[in-house]
Amino acid sequence: MRKHNTALTRFGRKVKGSYQSYGLGVKLAAVVILGLCFVFIWSVFSPSSYSVAYQRDTFDDIREPISSANRKKVTSLVPSTKKVQPHNKKLKHRSSSGEKKKRVDRSSLPSKSGGWHKNDKSGVDRKRKGEDLKLPKKADEVKEQELEGSETDVLEKENEEEKIGNDKQEEEKKVVEVKENEKEKTENNSKQEGEGVDGKETEKEEIESNKEEEGEGEGTVDGNEGNGELANTEELDQESAEKVEDEDEKAKDNGKKDKNLGPLFDPKAHYTWNLCSTRSKHNYIPCIDFESASGKLQNYRHHERSCPKAPQMCLVPLPPGGYETPVSWPESKSKILHKNVAHLKLEAFVKKGSWVVESGDYLAFPTNQSIPKGGIQHYLDFIEEMVPDIEWGKNIRVVLDIGCEDSSFGASLLEKDVLTLTLGLKDDLVDLAQVALERGFPAVVTPFGTRRLPFPSGVFDAIHCNDCHASWHSNGGKHLIEMNRILRPGGYFILSSKHSSIEVEEAISTLTASMCWNILADKTDEISDIRIKLYQKPQANEIYQLRRKKVPPLCKANENPDASWYVPIKSCLHTIPESIEQRGTEWPEEWPKRLETYPDWMNNREKLIADSEHWKAIVDHSYLVGLGIDWSNIRNVMDMKAINGGFAAALAQQKVWVMNVIPVHAPNTLPVVFERGLIGMYHDWCEAFGTYPRSFDLLHADHLFSRLKNRCKHPIVIVVEMDRILRPGGWGVIRDKVEILDPLEKILRSLHWEIRMTFAKDKEGILCAQKTMWRP
Repeated sequence: MRKHNTALTRFGRKVKGSYQSYGLGVKLAAVVILGLCFVFIWSVFSPSSYSVAYQRDTFDDIREPISSANRKKVTSLVPSTKKVQPHNKKLKHRSSSGEKKKRVDRSSLPSKSGGWHKNDKSGVDRKRKGEDLKLPKKADEVKEQELEGSETDVLEKENEEEKIGNDKQEEEKKVVEVKENEKEKTENNSKQEGEGVDGKETEKEEIESNKEEEGEGEGTVDGNEGNGELANTEELDQESAEKVEDEDEKAKDNGKKDKNLGPLFDPKAHYTWNLCSTRSKHNYIPCIDFESASGKLQNYRHHERSCPKAPQMCLVPLPPGGYETPVSWPESKSKILHKNVAHLKLEAFVKKGSWVVESGDYLAFPTNQSIPKGGIQHYLDFIEEMVPDIEWGKNIRVVLDIGCEDSSFGASLLEKDVLTLTLGLKDDLVDLAQVALERGFPAVVTPFGTRRLPFPSGVFDAIHCNDCHASWHSNGGKHLIEMNRILRPGGYFILSSKHSSIEVEEAISTLTASMCWNILADKTDEISDIRIKLYQKPQANEIYQLRRKKVPPLCKANENPDASWYVPIKSCLHTIPESIEQRGTEWPEEWPKRLETYPDWMNNREKLIADSEHWKAIVDHSYLVGLGIDWSNIRNVMDMKAINGGFAAALAQQKVWVMNVIPVHAPNTLPVVFERGLIGMYHDWCEAFGTYPRSFDLLHADHLFSRLKNRCKHPIVIVVEMDRILRPGGWGVIRDKVEILDPLEKILRSLHWEIRMTFAKDKEGILCAQKTMWRP
């Protein structure tokens, strides 16, 4: 009995202990659950002033600019005397007590080698009220949206902004109603795209035409941004930009603490300049030349396009021996000043080459000497004999020459009215693209690695490669697939070489066959000992269906073939247009009729014609006679915002060539430029252009800066880039709003540019300035 009682006692103790431990666990679980419920209830019903938010302290680690389509309201760059905070990529916490971190403005942006400084005592604290600052999308997505100029994206973003405003403050109801009204107006305008031009535009064009008839060409400032369907998209972009500005003003009136974006250039800023001390020295190309902190040499001077994280606000120095006025055209075809293109590797190349010789202070190019034996003229005639349909200068007008070596190819084609754009590759150690530009031939420097070239699809009549050292068969043939993208349907690919291995020949033959390229000729010239293969791109999609192996495959229907800015090369073939309303179904008219011919795929043909007549009147009555420019010294010209190429077309009778640049955020009008027999490329002016310093004789910017307002992080870099690519003695012709031209004139004076003429009327103006030899 005693043993039984003892067992019961032990069992009771165990039960009591387990109950106590179990009760403690239950209590802890209950406390945790109550705590979570309290946090949840607090987060739901707490006032907005106690919400938890995060904010970036700096955006310096984000190199890509914010586009006009998806930008949020951020404070612009304003001079400040405060010290610059160190770079920090972490997210700063805004405490629940309402204390807000102040963002210190980067008022001075010197590079390691020097730079510029803004001396101003006005500082600005950037604040936000209870809202999260959203980061921009990925670079590729942003750029594709910019190239497409999608109206739908703009409207969707406006809707998102309206929803955010409704959720936050009831005071913004009036602003939302204004947005909705503007949205309805925009939709109504977009519905009228195919019906014609609205009354305001018609009245505006009548006023401008009357001014031109009255002889006001010199003082008249163009406000027309383009024509056709693409021009309507440009008008939508303009309305969107004005809408953002109006919203900022209204938000300011409603007591919002968001700062207005402010002017493009600070009128109170003062600038001092320093020279760049880069390894590339006087030939510095910011987004292409490799500049490492360690200073170690790389295999190539150039690399895949990648711009410096910090804006380059220094000035590129002149060549060590100084710089002289270049030899005028057409004499520059046969000789150039050696000191203007001085480079150590170039000097070593000149000693070995035969087509270029040193003659005193000049580099001479004998007419009877070229890389192909027998002369370049024999080389071109041999190609035309192989395929008579080529007809240089008539059927073939726009040509891309891959790899810059002997520029006699483009020089000889120029005499046949063929416009050849030479592509200087990243491994061009001799800087021969700079030699071509100094001679007055079109050339750009851009790497050809993993990304698409900055051209639209189906625009080049022919592409030429003479021992250009491109690995067409490697990486699945991506480079040759890229050539297929930019080549016009029915266009020609000319591949010539002296020495090639059997393996490479077989690989290229297999690849071209899988792409359905038709080989028209394969011959070896006995005189030059050069083997020439001439391929033709197909003109219909039926041939793709006959392939046994669908490799490379066809691209998806929703992939934009024109998207090329920072877009990786695709391993697929874009389908060929088939409808007559699509671009690429018909070969362009023969030159020069091609310049003024507008195919069916161009909408609003009347506006395109009016745009050409408008620019012709401005060029004839103002630019050629009223600005004081000696056009005998002008050869290389750039239109920094070309739209439809009207400015270049107006200069067609002059002895110049024009690089038509279409900004990546603008409507995609570059195919129109190529269709007219002109050349151009895409570019983002928040970055450096792919060319050598001192490349152009004249820069033309029509309302470029007003379209870039609030897009570039530091708009001053555009002016610095203009100073880099313009030759001493070169001219800048800028047409824009007076509020932009006034501070811009001050900046140009700080660069010691000579202001030759300014004119303003109705808040629009024109500024003509000439760059000098000055360097700090």
